Amino acid sequence: MLIDGRLAATDEAAGFAWFNRAAAQGHLMGLNMVGRCYDLGCGVGVDKARAAECYRIAAEQGLDCAMYNYATLLALGQGVAEDKAAALDWFQKAARIGAGLIRAKAMNFVGSFHEDGWVVARDITKAARLYARAAAGGDFRGCFNHARMLGDKGRTEEALSWIERAGATATAAFVEKAAAFLDASPVPAFRARGRAAIARGAARC
Repeated sequence: MLIDGRLAATDEAAGFAWFNRAAAQGHLMGLNMVGRCYDLGCGVGVDKARAAECYRIAAEQGLDCAMYNYATLLALGQGVAEDKAAALDWFQKAARIGAGLIRAKAMNFVGSFHEDGWVVARDITKAARLYARAAAGGDFRGCFNHARMLGDKGRTEEALSWIERAGATATAAFVEKAAAFLDASPVPAFRARGRAAIARGAARC
């Protein structure tokens, strides 16, 4: 509430301090959120290495969102040496044991490994299946990636529906990047109607 400025004046430093108090008492989500603060610079300076360490400790004790966060830093090489094999292991574990949106987000990332051929053999069919599951689970990146796969198969009306769903929960930065991608897409319907679809979704936020 303090970091988001909900029901109280925004005070990121105080929010960070409370997360630290929770983490000091062994609260795994508290530790994960200390990591998020270091990761994003909320109430403290950005320190990707400290963020990664917080995520790693919480992940090793079984917290699904920490697994996802740690895997993301490993995949990007932020705060730790890039290690896509280890990242994939953590994403797969989060997808297997995680709940709700974390599970969906992890599945989407695993899908990207298969689409791009990172660590594993490139497998578009498996990537598409994982994106579909991530989309069904509510991950906006999964919705968009699922739409891309549908567009490649000529199922454009269905794809545009998923693009709109992506916009409904996506960040503003993602909406902007997605719109630029759609404008340059080889799929005619995406160029003509994709930007409007994601904007409709964003307008519902």
